[in-house]
Amino acid sequence: MYGGGVSTVEPIHDPTAEVVDICRDLLRIDTSNFGDDSGPGERVAAEYVAASLAEVGIESQLYESAPGRSSLMARWGGDEGEPLLIHGHLDVVPAQAADWALPPFAGEIEDGFLWGRGAVDMKDFDAMLLGSVRARARAGNIPSRPLVLCFTADEEAGGAGGAGWLVQNQPEWFEGCRTAVGEVGGFSTTVRGRRLYLIEAAEKGMAWLRLTARGNAGHGSMRHPDNAVVRLAAAVARIGEHQWPVQLTPTMKVLLASVAELVGTEATPDNAESLVEEFGSTARMMSAVIRNTANPTRLEAGYKVNVVPGEAHAWVDGRFLPGHEDEFYATLAALAGEHVEITRETDMRGLETSYDGDVADAITASILAEDPDALVAPYLMSGGTDAKWFAELGIRGFGFTPLRLPEDLDFTALFHGVDERVPVDSLTFGARVFDSFLDRV
Repeated sequence: MYGGGVSTVEPIHDPTAEVVDICRDLLRIDTSNFGDDSGPGERVAAEYVAASLAEVGIESQLYESAPGRSSLMARWGGDEGEPLLIHGHLDVVPAQAADWALPPFAGEIEDGFLWGRGAVDMKDFDAMLLGSVRARARAGNIPSRPLVLCFTADEEAGGAGGAGWLVQNQPEWFEGCRTAVGEVGGFSTTVRGRRLYLIEAAEKGMAWLRLTARGNAGHGSMRHPDNAVVRLAAAVARIGEHQWPVQLTPTMKVLLASVAELVGTEATPDNAESLVEEFGSTARMMSAVIRNTANPTRLEAGYKVNVVPGEAHAWVDGRFLPGHEDEFYATLAALAGEHVEITRETDMRGLETSYDGDVADAITASILAEDPDALVAPYLMSGGTDAKWFAELGIRGFGFTPLRLPEDLDFTALFHGVDERVPVDSLTFGARVFDSFLDRV
């Protein structure tokens, strides 16, 4: 500088400056999770996150539950109050390139959208978090509250090799944490012309089940009253066609009350389904969180057309409402019948917490600061997240990946769907909101 003086210009703090580029970089790293260790793993993505943090002076630690299955932990922030856990996963579900309009791992921008597997689940949030942290670190705008930053492996296969492994093997990282923020929430839907931001405060329990029917094997030309395939097929049909009753948990009562007020009525179990239809395309998810669900997904039996097999198998993806686990399994056993055995291959509890406290208040305030005419309400999510593992340590979780979405976008169809993509404007909106959240929390 001329004259040897010292510049008094403060570094610019812009959480949106890098968010799109960071998200593109992450989308271009294939972290497909096939449910075993056959995929590329998360190591390259975790090293990218580590380098991004190191560049702004934040140290991190990588952990592997198996070769290449990498998660990352870091601590940052001040020392006022209890630590806040902020977590995102690095893995994605697989994608068949032939089915996509654009390559799923190219991170291309077209028609105002950033395309790629993981664009909404959930490398968008990873990018928001990194963009905000990097901007703050450069500007010296460090949150007063201590933050525990966690980027996990294996969430898309249940999390045992990621969040579950960290909880069981590195619990000291989470000491003092009582609240966490992660996926899936903070996105907008439009009801009667009013934007409503849904914050996950609950999620259904997960029951991945194997059904086994047995009978006497034999020649296909003979009579077989104990045919295992017939027994299994009948059980699968009963389960698939069962009409589960509407049951509203506390979280859904709050949400539907907000919708009912817009409609000009009161929310009851009797009109819950009609209120859910007010969500438009988001009703696909919402109709699944006012009841238990059980969807048959796989069938396996036999090896030759003229041989009746001695065993037949089916798999069911069951999701039960928080607090309704016993009744769910009892109903399933009755539907399966006495000749079909049910094995619980994955059994993870449902979660529900009240939408209150300083973190919830900061979430609401940060959204309304950017979109003051909107509404904010908690909701129950149909799937599962890493929050289930952190709950084992007594940590309550909220899903908060803020996105202001176009009214005509079928957003919930993009989760695990073909042509997954996120509006670029939504991504930068989310970066601003999340950065505001860090000021308020």
